[in-house]
Amino acid sequence: MLKVKVKAKDKRFSIPVPYAILHLGSLLVTSKRVNRLINNAIKKDGSKFIFPEIERKDLKPLLQELSEYSGLILVETKLKDGTEVEVRL
Repeated sequence: MLKVKVKAKDKRFSIPVPYAILHLGSLLVTSKRVNRLINNAIKKDGSKFIFPEIERKDLKPLLQELSEYSGLILVETKLKDGTEVEVRL
């Protein structure tokens, strides 16, 4: 399970993200329809950036390996205003 912890000023909360949700998100990101919608929204904004098309077969091994490294800290940041964010497997 992916755990996102956010601490901002006096508030602190944690968001658990099950691997099933990550797999569902990977289905959405790799969808050609969603990719087309994202790129159309970017074009309307006037940016020249193009969201790359990602293959599902490329993401699947990555998501399978994530479950083997539980406890690994992926992101840990602390801003000058005291806000802290931690993403842990």
